[in-house]
Amino acid sequence: MCLGRKLVVIGVVDPKPDRFYIALTIGKGLCGEPPVDVALEMCVRFRDRQILRRSCVSGKWGESDRTIPYFPFIKAQPFKMELRCERSRFRVLIDGQSLFDFNHRILSLGNIDTLWIKGSVTINKLG
Repeated sequence: MCLGRKLVVIGVVDPKPDRFYIALTIGKGLCGEPPVDVALEMCVRFRDRQILRRSCVSGKWGESDRTIPYFPFIKAQPFKMELRCERSRFRVLIDGQSLFDFNHRILSLGNIDTLWIKGSVTINKLG
C-alpha cells in the first residue's frame, strides 16, 4: 500500500447475511484470524446496520469508529467498494458514494501487503 493507491472490491452480499469483514493488514495472520498489525478492519453487521472500523497496532485493538451517513449494503445485491489511501487517511466509497474516512493509525503504509476478507459476501473481482 502507498499514498495514492486505490483498491477496488466488487462483490455480492449473501442472501441471508450476518456480517462480513474486510481488512488491510501486514501479513496474513494465522488460523483464519487477522495478524497483529491491522491498518483498517471493517466489520459490516447487518442485524444492527453498523459498519465498525478499527485498527490493531502490535496486537492491541484501538477504539471502534461507528458513525456512517448511510448503510449501503443490501442482501443479495452487488456492490463496488473503493479503498483509497490518502495522505492522512483511508477513504472508503461504496458505489461511488463516500461512506467514511479512517485516519491512519499504522504509519508504515508500505508494509501493508494483504487484503483479508471473510463472512457473508462473495467477491467477484479485485483490482
